[in-house]
Amino acid sequence: MDRIIAMRVFVEVVERGSLTAAAEALDLSRAVVTRHLADLEEWLGVRLLHRTTRRLSLTDAGSASLMHCRQVLNEVDSMQASLSERASAPKGVIRVTATSSFGRHLAPVIADYVLRFPGTHVDLLLLERTVNLVEERIDLAVRIANDLDPLLVARKLSVCRSVVCASPAYLERCGVPQTIDDLTRHNCLTYAHFGHSEWRFVRDGREMSVPVRGTISANEVMVLAEAALAGAGICMQPTYLVARHLRSGALVPLLTDYQVPEKGIFGVYASNRFVTPILRSLVDYLVERFGDDPDWD
Repeated sequence: MDRIIAMRVFVEVVERGSLTAAAEALDLSRAVVTRHLADLEEWLGVRLLHRTTRRLSLTDAGSASLMHCRQVLNEVDSMQASLSERASAPKGVIRVTATSSFGRHLAPVIADYVLRFPGTHVDLLLLERTVNLVEERIDLAVRIANDLDPLLVARKLSVCRSVVCASPAYLERCGVPQTIDDLTRHNCLTYAHFGHSEWRFVRDGREMSVPVRGTISANEVMVLAEAALAGAGICMQPTYLVARHLRSGALVPLLTDYQVPEKGIFGVYASNRFVTPILRSLVDYLVERFGDDPDWD
C-alpha cells in the first residue's frame, strides 16, 4: 500500500463528502478509492468512517487520524515544494487573522516577511472571534487553542504559556495567595470565553481546578491585563502579553509552584489542495521565527 496516496484519498473523501466525488477529483475509480480506505484502516487498526447509503461521517478515531494525515501530507508537500525547481517565489496578497493581543507579536514578524519577499502583501485582520475561513476569504488564521476543527489544516507555530499575576498595589492591599484555594477569597479578573468561573492548574503531574469570581470579566485579555496593572485584582494571562510587565515588576507572578496548562499556537487554513507559495512560505516563516521557545518567554 502507498500510505501517502491512501492518506490523500482519505482526506479527499472527507473534504468532498463522498467516495464518488473523491474518485472524480483524484481521477481514480470508486473501487480504488474504497481499496485505499480499507488499506489505511487496516494499517491504522481503526475504523475511520461511518458509511451509510446517504452519507459519510468521521468516527472519533477518524477525526484524530484526519489531523495527523493532513500534517503528514503538509510535510510531504512542503518537502516537494522546497526541492522542486519549479516552485515559484511567494508573491501576491494573503489574508491573515489573529487576536488583537497576539497581533503585537505577529506584526513585526510580518513586517520582516514582506521585506524578505518583495511582491508579497499581507492583509491582517485582528478579531476577537473565530472566523469561518471560507466564508470570510481568510487564507490563514493564527489560533491559540488545543481543540481545533479537524476539517481544517493546522500547523503548530509556537506554544502559549500563561501565568497568574497581580500588581504590587493589589497584593499589598489584599495579600498574596499561597495556594490555588486562596484564589476563592480574591478578586479574580476573568476572560469571558474560557476560565470564566474556574481556573485549571497542574502540579506534580496532577490536574486540579479552583472556582474563581471577581468584579470584572471581559472578552479581550488586554483589558484584563490593564485592569490588573491598575490594581483591580488577580488575572491569568498569556506570557506573550504580560512578559514585559513581569520583567519591570509592574505585575508579580503568583503561585509559581503550579503550572497553567499550555495551549498551542497554530497556523490554520482550509485545505491542502490549493496551498499557494505565499501561504506555505508565510507559515514556514512563522514557525522559524516563533518556535517552542518564543522570545517573549
